[in-house]
Amino acid sequence: MDRVTPEARNGVFKHKGIYFDYQFTSPEIIDAIEHVLIRDSDVFLVTYPKSGTVWIAQILSLIFNEGHRNGTAHSENGTRITCLEFKADYPDFNSRPSPHPLSSHLPYYLMPRDLRLRKGKIIYVCRNPKDVMLSSYHFRKLIQSRKSTNWETFIESFMSGKVLYGSWFDHVRGWYTHREDFNIFFVTYEEMKKDLRSAVLKICTFLDVNLDEKAVDTVVEKATFKNMKDDPLASYKFIPNSIIDQSKGDFLRKGIVGDWKNVMTVAQNEIFDKVYKEKMGDLPIKMLWELNEETAS
Repeated sequence: MDRVTPEARNGVFKHKGIYFDYQFTSPEIIDAIEHVLIRDSDVFLVTYPKSGTVWIAQILSLIFNEGHRNGTAHSENGTRITCLEFKADYPDFNSRPSPHPLSSHLPYYLMPRDLRLRKGKIIYVCRNPKDVMLSSYHFRKLIQSRKSTNWETFIESFMSGKVLYGSWFDHVRGWYTHREDFNIFFVTYEEMKKDLRSAVLKICTFLDVNLDEKAVDTVVEKATFKNMKDDPLASYKFIPNSIIDQSKGDFLRKGIVGDWKNVMTVAQNEIFDKVYKEKMGDLPIKMLWELNEETAS
């Protein structure tokens, strides 16, 4: 009889070096993803969890549907942008309509192998890991299948990669160092916060989508954090409480840059900076750790 691991008792399984939640996916789905056929028209949104996935999904949906003028305004984001590895979203991908944007939190080596032929397009969004860590900590409290933990313990788990989808450091490093293998566009969460319109225009250029000025204005307006939080279809208010208990907090919490400063102690920050330098210091990625939100778009 197989020994039941602490992770399994907590609703988590480890597969190919990464931790996943049984509630959302399975080993069989992860294995099948490698064989998904990729078309040149496919667009993938890839993020480490809590790096702005919902935000960029909203932007992509607005871009492709021209501000939802085709009726998708009444569809929730999970329908507009299908998640590659989620059970609830998992269709027969090989017969899906195209173009149909897909999202994923997977590391580069678990994605469809056809992507390595530079088929399709990938938009990778990176967010500073201190804010990712804090957002992940708060989000964990909402997941019904996960046991609660304290902040100090979670910091240790996050830095060691013992969290869902594994190490932030490995995820970002893996995608960045293998970027030449893919048709990929990198953008940071903080860059989008500083100048959302500029980021939207860059994404449109990468996707070869031409929007007029009015359409771009609509995308930017409907993709502001406040408007998304007020829209239950964009803020995932439709998710059953049996999965995500939003009575304990909002799926979209603050969406600001530098909130980690309100929680991390000086000692915790120093330790994190040391780990970051060891794991990421040789990469040319410039991380923005805080931002004056009043001057950002």
